[in-house]
Amino acid sequence: MIKRTLYFGNPAYLSVKNDQLSIKRMDEKLNKEIITTVPIEDIGIIIIDNQQITCTHSVFEKLLANNAAVVTCDSTHHPTGLLLPLSGNSVQTERYKYQIEASLPLKKQLWQQTIERKIRNQAMVLKKRRNMEVNNMLFWADSVKSGDSQNHEARAAAFYWQNLLPEVDDFTRERYGDYPNNFLNYGYAILRATMARALISSGLLPTFGIFHKNRYNAYCLADDIMEPYRPYVDRIVLEIMDEFPNQFEINKNIKAKLLQIPVIDIFISGQRSPLMVGISQTTASLQKCFESGLRKIVYPELQ
Repeated sequence: MIKRTLYFGNPAYLSVKNDQLSIKRMDEKLNKEIITTVPIEDIGIIIIDNQQITCTHSVFEKLLANNAAVVTCDSTHHPTGLLLPLSGNSVQTERYKYQIEASLPLKKQLWQQTIERKIRNQAMVLKKRRNMEVNNMLFWADSVKSGDSQNHEARAAAFYWQNLLPEVDDFTRERYGDYPNNFLNYGYAILRATMARALISSGLLPTFGIFHKNRYNAYCLADDIMEPYRPYVDRIVLEIMDEFPNQFEINKNIKAKLLQIPVIDIFISGQRSPLMVGISQTTASLQKCFESGLRKIVYPELQ
């Protein structure tokens, strides 16, 4: 089942009634208070982006019990916090054990597959969107070794970002950089929340990565496994830039486009599937790798 992504950017009072999320807000056109409801079980991600939103404790209790992710935004309207359930799978203790005890050779092989697929998906974005020859990208993808010991990821990334946005003068991909970094960062935050939620559903700890090891990062594994999915966000940002060429700040229309990320179509395991469902296939395959020693993780192929 495809879960819904709900965004709240205006003042509201959120509570729970009969397992429904009750949303009380002021309708300025009607000049009166209205209440709408959404079944808790239908919610996958909820984004809170207004300082005047009030949530009862039961909202968080029910959302987390339903394995939903709660994203909070700061005063600049950028995602800054992520709330996830502690328990997302009935046998998670057993699966934590397999994950923590995973061998280094296994992790290196999984990272090799991750980077190879990321580079191939980046190459497809350049080919489709910029009509470029990408034989060098495909060569780098084929050359990725266990653990990406030769750092082909960085080589491919330099070429990719140099050619992806030629219309933006002196573009540099940075977390806090200028436009369109703000669009990319917002999209990646949604992708990260979707990935972290799926990892927990598969009984895995988002903290312990197969490559990332930042002691200050609580979502190292989510950052690892989302890498091949990033080009899907890049493609959406390019579409947004085409549609809104003179819009350099994130507004309501652009957020609406980015909030569609969890439900866009991807191609995975030989068939089309919503991204949210595809990510669940990826995390389930990762769990099997940790538990059984399989060496194959399922990733999408960008068409």
